[in-house]
Amino acid sequence: MLRRWLSLLYVQVLIAIVLGVLVGALWPQTGAAMKPLGDGFVKLIKLVIAPVVFCTVVHGIASVNDARSVGRVGIKALFYFEVISTFALVIGLFVAKVFGTGSGFNIDPTQLNASAIQAYAQQAAKDSVAAHLMAIIPDTFIGAFANGDLLQVLLLAVLTGFAINALPERYRVPTAGAIDGMARVFFGIVAIVVKVAPIGAFGAMAFTIGAYGIRSLLQLGELVATFYITSALFVLIVLGFVGWLCGFSILRFVNYIREELLIVLGTSSSESVLPQIMRKMEALGCSPKVVGITVPLGYSFNLDGTNIYMTLATMFLANATNTHLSWGQELTILLVAMLTSKGASGVTGAGFITLAATLSVIPDIPIQALAVLVGIDKFMSEVRALTNLVGNGVACVAVSRWEGELDPVRLRQALHGVPVAGLGTEERKTVPLPDRDAIRRPAE
Repeated sequence: MLRRWLSLLYVQVLIAIVLGVLVGALWPQTGAAMKPLGDGFVKLIKLVIAPVVFCTVVHGIASVNDARSVGRVGIKALFYFEVISTFALVIGLFVAKVFGTGSGFNIDPTQLNASAIQAYAQQAAKDSVAAHLMAIIPDTFIGAFANGDLLQVLLLAVLTGFAINALPERYRVPTAGAIDGMARVFFGIVAIVVKVAPIGAFGAMAFTIGAYGIRSLLQLGELVATFYITSALFVLIVLGFVGWLCGFSILRFVNYIREELLIVLGTSSSESVLPQIMRKMEALGCSPKVVGITVPLGYSFNLDGTNIYMTLATMFLANATNTHLSWGQELTILLVAMLTSKGASGVTGAGFITLAATLSVIPDIPIQALAVLVGIDKFMSEVRALTNLVGNGVACVAVSRWEGELDPVRLRQALHGVPVAGLGTEERKTVPLPDRDAIRRPAE
């Protein structure tokens, strides 16, 4: 019995996280030295993210008879992202105002060490709407893969998919089949890399505790606790309501992706599980076409955790520095955050950069105050990534349901642990990384 439990990936990751916390707390220098383990795992995953997204999206578009449905899915996904993201921004602002998060700190920005946030401020200064739009277009076809920019890869995938879809059938079918074969290879690489996830989670957690210490978490415990609770309530209430409309329980969904959540908890990066979450969404009954468009797009346009953090942290800094904001300034924060949040990716630290970009339009809040959050941003990043991952998973199911391409039988089977056709005996219990043949919907 014990051996069977220890063979489960999520149990291994959970044990690794606990060990990482202990090593970081008891031997800080040793814990800090474990950083390469976490970084190495994330880099291994990131090296196949661009090819996985490209192949999945290209094959999905090239295989559909009605190419216009791809554009329809994209529009529906973006509409859903904007509505839910706005909810997240408003909730963060509302919680900070109601509970006065940060009040009483009486921080004097002139006494803070601003050097800690100079790099973030410089990066934020480069951000603009035009810059974001131009950044979507890669300099070269290969450059998008070299940089690992998901939006650039997605753009190339959409163009390639439509180009293949327009070919005569004698060229289109074998080309689409070759792309699908390439995807199988990259998913095979992911399956191998995921086996070392516990090592990556251990290294990342040991570094976090060893480098930043639990003390930094306790010093700003009010903000951390408020953010954790707000994010949890957002998942349970807002995303739970969306799940209810789509016919599933949010708690069962969270349990379904528990392995991915634990890996994200250890690495603080939702990108570390992007390939796995795409396959699990297909196994859940979502259309491969919808998964290929919605999930990668959501990594830039549907960052619920980052949105909550931006408005909550902005109001915290305003209260902590005794800066009074008018209703007009608060509305400006919301509008600006709706734009800057779209530039954040699923990597560690991106939320901090977008926060700096948001503060830059409200000069009344001293940007030096960001130095207060440097020590705890790593802890905040973990919850941002977790919330973002759950939000993107729910979004994929919602858009599939909206598009009429969700298999409700497979959805219930996967979430209730019922054996799913095409999966082995052991795989049926958790449905991890199923074979692509098992997640194809039957031809209609």
